[in-house]
Amino acid sequence: MKKLLIFVLLGSVFFSCSEYQKVLKNEDIAPKYKMAESLYKEGKYKKALRLFEQIVPQYRGKPQAERVMYYYADTYYQLRDYYLAGYQYERFVKSYPQSAKAEEAAFKSAKSYYENSPRFSLDQADTDKAIEKLQGFINKYPESDNLAIANELVLELRTKKEQKAFEVAKGYHHREDYKVAIKTFDNYLIDYPGSKFKEDVLYYRLESEYLLAIGSYESLVKDRLTTAQEFYKNYRKYYNEEGAYYDRAQDIKEDLEKRLEQLN
Repeated sequence: MKKLLIFVLLGSVFFSCSEYQKVLKNEDIAPKYKMAESLYKEGKYKKALRLFEQIVPQYRGKPQAERVMYYYADTYYQLRDYYLAGYQYERFVKSYPQSAKAEEAAFKSAKSYYENSPRFSLDQADTDKAIEKLQGFINKYPESDNLAIANELVLELRTKKEQKAFEVAKGYHHREDYKVAIKTFDNYLIDYPGSKFKEDVLYYRLESEYLLAIGSYESLVKDRLTTAQEFYKNYRKYYNEEGAYYDRAQDIKEDLEKRLEQLN
């Protein structure tokens, strides 16, 4: 019985493969469409894609074109080829703006761009594009069931950009290029006033000014120490004893006061 069952299964697989190859080489698009849809629904996306690639151009202008184009875009999405998925979903929405699938396609298109966003340490051009696409979806479909998810994705991407900008500024600090670090931290506070990295920025700006001051020529020390004091006050304006850098900021503050007292 086991041998018979294996034989039957192997025969079924062989027949299935030979039937697929037969349809793939067939010039008639009707059986290609039927098999492509069947494979798609079975989750056999790679095989389905080969058939969709053949029939999509031939179905343009026909009643089935809307359905075929949606399956075609979604097949790329299921295969995690997000570059082509995003592009094909956009084509679908432009071609069929009144489709019942238009909103879903618009969301999946924007989400495809989100999936292409790299980790924060890399170039963020794709992140900018993803934010733009998601924001476009939010503006166009403010009542969508996917609105909350889209907003969460935008927040995640913006946080990634903030982290990238913070790490760049902190990199100048760690390389002891304090002037550039301070300027970069200043720009950061303008660009991202509500950032989750605000405390980090305020502290490292203070530490950069402090280290710049104590390593400066004598004629520049006092002014830079005074500026560092202002940066300390700015840090304390927002963060008290519970701040992550509170103790370190207090140590800097005490040393600033001693140094200024000596100079005076």
